[in-house]
Amino acid sequence: MLFIGLLGIGSLQAQTPQELQSWLPQIAGWTISGEPEVFGPDNLYNRINGAAPLFLENNFKEMTSFVYTQGEDYITIQAYRHATPVDAFGMYASERSSDLTFFPIGGEAQGDQMGLYCFAGAMYLKIEANNESETIGETIRTIADSLCRKIDPNADYPALFASFPTEYRVPHSESYSASNYLGHEFLKSVYTCDYEFFGNRVQGFLIDAGNAENAKLMLKRYLELTKQQNLLAGKRFVIKDRYNGTILCMRSGQYIAGVFSEDGAYPDENMLFDYIEDYLENLE
Repeated sequence: MLFIGLLGIGSLQAQTPQELQSWLPQIAGWTISGEPEVFGPDNLYNRINGAAPLFLENNFKEMTSFVYTQGEDYITIQAYRHATPVDAFGMYASERSSDLTFFPIGGEAQGDQMGLYCFAGAMYLKIEANNESETIGETIRTIADSLCRKIDPNADYPALFASFPTEYRVPHSESYSASNYLGHEFLKSVYTCDYEFFGNRVQGFLIDAGNAENAKLMLKRYLELTKQQNLLAGKRFVIKDRYNGTILCMRSGQYIAGVFSEDGAYPDENMLFDYIEDYLENLE
């Protein structure tokens, strides 16, 4: 019952810069100024410098920037298009902040009176102002809500998360790593969610390797990296990762599921393995 589900996600048609511009709402007292700026993978660093590699890691395709102006105030929209809705969600989740307020805009949004960050379809939106006020905050949320409804009126978390267990689940901890999970380049397409129980916080993860052979090779590479090749014939894997501590996992078909704890503490390893095994059996 733990950390696995079936994924049913289709890519939405990519929005062009011109289409996005046509979807910008008219806001009384504000002017949409000039032509949009467009950046691709080769020149995104010109706009966001050191942040570009993380976007590229999340299969970034194109960013279109628009500006609303009102006197000396301005609101900038950065609309990042990714390869899939899952990639856009992953980018959004990687930049979540516990200091911001959540709003029911798009698949999820968070922000304050000076900015808002949300995702819808294959787009990740960052909307920021140069000034802070209740009125500007409301304007930002109006722009975001209008755009998200145009991009994908049914935007939500990737469907797989609906089948992650809800008991002990930490709200807003869901995330996705296109690659480099736990710092390992070969751990790709990883869905995660945090749980807190028995005084311990652990991260449940699911890797969708695409097919059973890829899953076997991924697990084999991890065990070889940690010099534990003798475990390959096993069913329950306790991986001793020198950089991340102890990782508990199992494999079924194309999936690898397990738990990771930053402090290496697990309330009951056998209990966790039983949960993982029960859920894997439900997939068969």
